[in-house]
Amino acid sequence: MSLVLDSGEINRALKRISHEIVERNHGVNSLVLMGIPTRGRFIAERLREIIATIEGPVACGTLDITMHRDDHRLRAPRVLVETVMPHGGIEGKDVVLVDDVLFSGRTIRAALDALGELGRPNSVQLAVLVDRGHRELPIRADFVGKNIPTSIKEQVKVYLTEHDDKDLVEIVTVQE
Repeated sequence: MSLVLDSGEINRALKRISHEIVERNHGVNSLVLMGIPTRGRFIAERLREIIATIEGPVACGTLDITMHRDDHRLRAPRVLVETVMPHGGIEGKDVVLVDDVLFSGRTIRAALDALGELGRPNSVQLAVLVDRGHRELPIRADFVGKNIPTSIKEQVKVYLTEHDDKDLVEIVTVQE
């Protein structure tokens, strides 16, 4: 196990990402944050709070991607999480998908499919706390808290106070 980000470093990364989101989108007028459960939802809420102090209120929702995943047969069944549409929806908005770790890109592909069922945004951007590489699909994040080169034999574990009672990111070696 190796500690990569502590609580302070996570907070600094989220503040930086918040400023970058506001700058790239020229404010928050048409901005919508959509968090991908589980931890992406909490990161989106934190970004919403930080952006509100920088620029003003921003719409925020939750996007369940469970039924859009392509690995149902490879993973244990997951509980469906309610998709929460932000006030005003996503039609014609600049949507920022928010997740904790970007790995193969398959979660984001599923999120794009799920988003397409909700409406047609003006643009879609991606914010992640950690980009660990090893992409299987041509997807990249627009906003990254930290790039962490990893071995395929390692896992990046994100812990957030809202779900895990602590804030940290660590790398764990998977035993074969």
